[in-house]
Amino acid sequence: MKKRENFSSKLGFILSCAGAAIGLGNVWMFSWRLGEYGGAAFLIPYFIFVYFLGTTGLITEIAFGRKYQKGALSAIKTVFKEKNLKFGSLLGSIPLAAMTGIFIFYIVVVGWIFRYFYASLINIFQTIDIPTYFGSFAGSIATVPWTILGMIATVFILCMGIGSGVEKINKVIMPGLFILFVVLLIKSLTLPNAIAGVKYLLMPNFSYLLKPITWVMALGQAFFSVSLSGAGMVVYGSYLKEDIDIPSSARSIVIFDTLAALMAAFIIIPAAFSFGLDPAAGPPLLFITVPKIFTQMTGGYIFSIIFFLSIVFAAISSAINMMEAPIEALIEEFHLSRKKATILIGLICLCISILLSINIDLFGAWADFMSIYLAPIGASISAFVFYWICGKTKALEAINLGAKTPLKNSFLILGKYIYILVAVFIVILGAIYGGIG
Repeated sequence: MKKRENFSSKLGFILSCAGAAIGLGNVWMFSWRLGEYGGAAFLIPYFIFVYFLGTTGLITEIAFGRKYQKGALSAIKTVFKEKNLKFGSLLGSIPLAAMTGIFIFYIVVVGWIFRYFYASLINIFQTIDIPTYFGSFAGSIATVPWTILGMIATVFILCMGIGSGVEKINKVIMPGLFILFVVLLIKSLTLPNAIAGVKYLLMPNFSYLLKPITWVMALGQAFFSVSLSGAGMVVYGSYLKEDIDIPSSARSIVIFDTLAALMAAFIIIPAAFSFGLDPAAGPPLLFITVPKIFTQMTGGYIFSIIFFLSIVFAAISSAINMMEAPIEALIEEFHLSRKKATILIGLICLCISILLSINIDLFGAWADFMSIYLAPIGASISAFVFYWICGKTKALEAINLGAKTPLKNSFLILGKYIYILVAVFIVILGAIYGGIG
């Protein structure tokens, strides 16, 4: 049997997981939530949730994957087989379906990012009506070539494998992303009236801490920001060597993810204030507000290229993690070669993605179902199987394998009880609020 692929180093693994976590939600979602829900006051519940629950979720999924050297579907099936239980395939398919479903709509958005990067290269933002520009192709046939381009880029990287593809590309684009963010950050903070945006982000309005919605949105941001679905981090964990310290790796991933989100906020919001644009625009922030900023900024052409290149990096690094989950399942279950499995998954997902790309209503319904319901359900299933069915003793041993400072039994309270209950609670909150991630 062919030897399983591995990440070659702890750094490569951390950068790959950080790449999976740092996505579009870090760029626009965190930015407007930070300003909308009390400025620096919002950081209090966010830091609490991302440190305790985000880190716990990462440790859980990574350790689960490494213990069984399999992705979510095969790992759950193995646990159920060991315990002589039924329905392992059914339960294991849910986190896998969640991750695959998210990838299918996410690759459409990756296509949007590629189109905006191209638009910045040919410098058309100065000559078009930007809101009309976005509306002219989102949900239309014009999106299809860009969706295909996003898929081709993702397939190409994944065909090269984990070490030669995923790890190598993340070792380039993650440092590149942060370098580009530093350049943009300096430019944004030196714009006229940028200080008003900084105050908007940092001046704490502690009254928001008395509003449940602030804590709900901070919880959603923390949970979804680190890409917890019960499958994505499980599959990366399955390629991890036994001597790698999982708890310290998880903390590093959370730090990188949070740093990227904070940097994005201090790039976008001060610039929006500088040019009198709406900093709480929500989803249109990335595709309408930000391009408007560049049309009014000295050197806007160069900085628009830098910005959208950084967003391409963030989008692709997340997409390859999402797509790896179904690829690994196909390799494991049907013993296909990596290239065959990657191309097959790519073609299947592309057909569905094209349907979503030309129907914005279908796109929205699909995205809501996958992100609001299926992803947190998938996360809770993987965690439940790991702690409750595999068993707390085996779970803690798997977590502490290679750890310099092993976690105590008290950690199991977080993983076995609180994290799983919160994941279920997130489904309920998502249904009530129409999504919190």
